[in-house]
Amino acid sequence: MGATPDDIGFLVTSDHRVAVLDTLSTGPSDRNALRSTTGASSPTMSRILSDFEERNWVEREDRAYRLTGLGEFVADRLAEFVDAMTVESRLRDVWHSLPHEFDGFGVELFTDVDVTYPSPGYPDRPTERRLELIAESTTWRGFGVAMLGLRTLEASFDRFLDDRDAFRCEYVYPVEVFEELLTWDEETVVEAATSESYTVLLHEELPVDDRYEICLFDDRVTICCYGHERGGFQALVESTSTEMRAWAESCYERFRAEAQPFEDAYEHGSLTSVP
Repeated sequence: MGATPDDIGFLVTSDHRVAVLDTLSTGPSDRNALRSTTGASSPTMSRILSDFEERNWVEREDRAYRLTGLGEFVADRLAEFVDAMTVESRLRDVWHSLPHEFDGFGVELFTDVDVTYPSPGYPDRPTERRLELIAESTTWRGFGVAMLGLRTLEASFDRFLDDRDAFRCEYVYPVEVFEELLTWDEETVVEAATSESYTVLLHEELPVDDRYEICLFDDRVTICCYGHERGGFQALVESTSTEMRAWAESCYERFRAEAQPFEDAYEHGSLTSVP
């Protein structure tokens, strides 16, 4: 590497230097405006601007400072690095629960990400967020273990049955998971599964274990991460990136093509007969 640790440290160890670069990346600014935006003192701002001029990152035009081409290059790369580290910090604690065994899955899919974790005073935060998505979305496609908690079941099936004209769900279930779902309320499940709003597909060998489900809502992909050793629903990961959506779409379409409609198996009296 050509850059020394001192070169990198000069920039990233100072919040004020980072803030000045970020501010100037939006356009020229004078010293007072930079101080107001960044919170830096007058002596600190003088040192920063002097250091930046020495490195040919900024140039002065009347009372305003502007980035040079070299300064724009540094600012752009710094913004990319900050974005990358933001994604990394949000995924760090849930990384081992993500579907790494799926072809094409990797951190590069997450150009943005939000993760909802339980907290000591609010253990149901991931469930609440998932219920919000079910209530707010008009489309929902998914595959995996599915959430069979009572609150999620009631909210989901209320949506399937009450908003048939405004909501569509298509879900690929492992057979054993859907059999368990039927034990909750077979009459309600069958009524919903034979309606236009809810399409059930059954897959005998869906290549997922009991750690997660993956869903595509209107504008985002979610991964529900489970940790049965630690007690149930551990985190809800959300991303609106086009890369993540393309990956999730390809996985979903492959499993959908391999699955069998619920009605075909149910009419034969046994879901275990799904090929």
